[in-house]
Amino acid sequence: MKKIFSFVFVIFTLLFGCCSATVYKVGDSDGWTAKDHLYYHWTEDKEIHVGDSLIFEYDHNLNDVTQVSGGLEYEFCDSSFPKAVYNTGHDVVTFTEPGSYYFITSNHTQCTSGQRLGVFVVHDPSSPSPLPLPSKIIPSRHVYKVGDSKSWGVYDSDFYYNWSKEKQFNVGDGLLFEYNNEVNGVYEISGDLEFLNCDPTSPIAVHKTGHDIIKLTKPGIHYFISSEPGHCGAGLKLQVVVGTTLNVPKLSPLERLTRWLDILRHH
Repeated sequence: MKKIFSFVFVIFTLLFGCCSATVYKVGDSDGWTAKDHLYYHWTEDKEIHVGDSLIFEYDHNLNDVTQVSGGLEYEFCDSSFPKAVYNTGHDVVTFTEPGSYYFITSNHTQCTSGQRLGVFVVHDPSSPSPLPLPSKIIPSRHVYKVGDSKSWGVYDSDFYYNWSKEKQFNVGDGLLFEYNNEVNGVYEISGDLEFLNCDPTSPIAVHKTGHDIIKLTKPGIHYFISSEPGHCGAGLKLQVVVGTTLNVPKLSPLERLTRWLDILRHH
């Protein structure tokens, strides 16, 4: 009888315990629109957890919701390389992982007028953290030693761009960073502008053992910079494109700088 009761309790928990997530309508009655400081004030009294959702409501003939990868793309209203684009007029975005999320409209004028939203998502303390995926689900493939025999150090500004551009990285591959951890480290960062400007203020992860193996578990662009700003500015930074169906161009540092200068000149 106790076993039956325990089984029923587990089923009840699975069916009803997962339904406590909160759904927020972005901007409340204002919806998704251009209004200075609206979304900053809208998020002030909210704590958003994994499992919660945002609803964006707007006229899809005139607008959209563009998710960008980092804080600088958010600040500059740059939608050149979006993580996702929503345009139904009633978009529901559910958060499955903790971290910082940034949403803008691709209409640059409206974005600079306030139509952009940044939220920080945390684990719900009342729910257990998800178990890590078994390693067999993401098979180990190839481990690349970054820089080959030269490892992770300061060389010419295009060294790591040239090192990575001919390689095909796939989900499951790994990167091995070797360096002197007394003078250096590896920051994994989220966005194109953070990479260009060697901005370490919001890293995804910090590695500093001197022998870091980083597994590439998701498709897309991954960015790594030196923990020392001077070293990063001298070219100690790496971007890799991991097995994705997106047609993502690999730009050299000079090409990236030219692109951003063009954006700033036009806006």
